[in-house]
Amino acid sequence: MNRRTFLIRATAGFFALTNSSMLKLIAAANPALPQEPNSAMRQDSPDDEMPLITMFLCGDVMTGRGIDQVLPHPGNAVLYESYVKSAHRYVDLAEGVNGRIPKPVDFAYIWGDALDVLGERMPHVRIINLETSVTKSDDPWPNKAVLYRMHPDNVACLTAAGIDCCVLANNHVLDWGYDGLEETIRTLRTANIKAAGAGATLQEAEAPAILDLDGRERVLVFAFGSESGGVPARWAATKGKGGVNPLKDLSAATVQRIAKAIRQVKRPGDIAVASIHWGPNWGYAIERAHIRFAHQLIDEASIDVVHGHSSHHPKAVEVYNGKPIIYGCGDFINDYEGIVGYERFRGDLGLMYFVTVNAATGQLTELSMVPTQMKRFRVHRANNEDARWLKRMLNREGEQFSNRTQLGADNTLHLDWTAPA
Repeated sequence: MNRRTFLIRATAGFFALTNSSMLKLIAAANPALPQEPNSAMRQDSPDDEMPLITMFLCGDVMTGRGIDQVLPHPGNAVLYESYVKSAHRYVDLAEGVNGRIPKPVDFAYIWGDALDVLGERMPHVRIINLETSVTKSDDPWPNKAVLYRMHPDNVACLTAAGIDCCVLANNHVLDWGYDGLEETIRTLRTANIKAAGAGATLQEAEAPAILDLDGRERVLVFAFGSESGGVPARWAATKGKGGVNPLKDLSAATVQRIAKAIRQVKRPGDIAVASIHWGPNWGYAIERAHIRFAHQLIDEASIDVVHGHSSHHPKAVEVYNGKPIIYGCGDFINDYEGIVGYERFRGDLGLMYFVTVNAATGQLTELSMVPTQMKRFRVHRANNEDARWLKRMLNREGEQFSNRTQLGADNTLHLDWTAPA
C-alpha cells in the first residue's frame, strides 16, 4: 500500500471523507507523496487548452440488504421477498461460501482493493449507480419482489471512497416509498455527494449533476431510467410528483428532448455523460434499438460518454465516433455471494472503468478496466485467470464493434478500438 492510499484510508476511518476534493487536498498538503507513475493515471495535457479528464465509472453499487447489515449502523433487516424474510440470510449465504465477515466492518471495508486503485489513479470524478434506497423508512413499495435499503448513518461507506456522484435513476431508489426517496436525496446532499436521475419533481429528476473540476471544465451527469432495466413506469417523476427521470422510449423525439436539455447547460470544456439504467439483468445481447439510441445521443445530443448499467455482469464496450459507450458495466458491489444460478456469466467479477477524454473535443484517449471480484462483501483485485476470462468475454462481445481488449502485466485491461477485431 503506498503512502497516499494509507493516508486516504486512515482519514476515511476517522471522519468519513465527504468527497473526492478532500482527497485532492490531502494529497496537495503532502508533497512528499509519490507522483502518479504513468499516463494511465490522472492525466493533464501539457496544452492548457486541451486538458484530459479521467472518470471512474462502475455499475451497480448495492449497499443495501446484506451489506447494510455488516456496516456499523445496520438498519431494519426485515425483507418482504418470497423466500427470504431477513437480510441476515444474505450475510449467512456469503459466509457459507467464502468465510466469516468481520462484522461490523468499517466504512471503507466494502471497497477493499478498489481504494488502492483509486488512490493510485486519482480520477478527476467518481460516478456510480447507487442501487439502493438510503432510508429508515418502513414503508415498502407494494407488491415489489426485491427491496433494498441502507441506513442513512452508513452513507460514510460512499464518502470513504470519495464518490462524487450517485446515479439514482434505477429500479431500487423508490423501494421504500416517496419518503424513502426524499431521505435518500437529503442524505446524499448532506454528505456532499451529487445525485442525478431522481428528484422531488420532474424538473429535479431531469437536472444533471454538475461536477466542477479544478479548472474551468465540468462533468455533467444526465441520468435516465428505463422500463427495460426494471424501472416501474409508475415511478416516473412528474411536475407535481417525485420519482425517477424516465426514459419512456428510444425515439427520435426523445433524443431531441435530451439534446435540448443538454444545450441549455453544456458549455465549452464540459463533458456530458448519459447514465442509463436499461436492459435485462443477464445476457450479453445488446438490442439494436439501444445501439441506435446511443449513437444518436452522441451524434445529435452532444453526449460524450454513455454509461450503461442494469446487467449483473459486464457487457460489450463500443467506441463510436471517438466516444465511448459502455452498454452494461455489471455489478460492482453486491450481496449475491452464495446465490446460485447464472454462474456462466461470472457475476462475481466486475470492472473498474477509467475513461479518459479530451475536454476540448470529448474524444476518448484511453479506456482501461481493472478486473475485480467480490468476496466476503469486499472488492478484491481479480487474479490472472479471471482477468483473462474477462478479456476473452470482452473480445468475443466486442467483435461486433471492431475493438479488442489487451491484458497488461498488472492484469489491467486496455481497450484498443483501432485494431481490427
